Amino acid sequence: MLWKDNYEIGVPQIDEQHKELFRRVESFLQVLRSQVSWEEKVQKVNETLEFMKGYVVEHFRDEEEYQKSVGYPGFEAHKQIHTGMVDYVLEFSKQYEQSNHDEQLIQQFGGKLLAWLINHVAAEDQRIANYARKKGDELK
Repeated sequence: MLWKDNYEIGVPQIDEQHKELFRRVESFLQVLRSQVSWEEKVQKVNETLEFMKGYVVEHFRDEEEYQKSVGYPGFEAHKQIHTGMVDYVLEFSKQYEQSNHDEQLIQQFGGKLLAWLINHVAAEDQRIANYARKKGDELK
């Protein structure tokens, strides 16, 4: 599994959402790598895209609410990163539809999605966790 426990930020709701994103991306990549025909993959690929368009927005909203609640000073920059990813997913989805479900295009998307998710959760989101822990320690 792609998920690692050290990706946790210590907020159960956010950690569960991250785990679900990793599960979905991993399942998506397994479908892309499978030996079945592209026609057999298209339904799962389309389901994953629809999931991502909704769930990513929901997750980012929840994560941003948490950042505001702890007074995270990097909130605006982090929000811009989120907005960029949402824009990318929506733009990609349009291109994918216009390409009549091009397999090469979705392979590129899968790679970018995986890299972005790991880098974002392992680096950017850890900054939030570190800030919240430090702030909590200062309040003790």
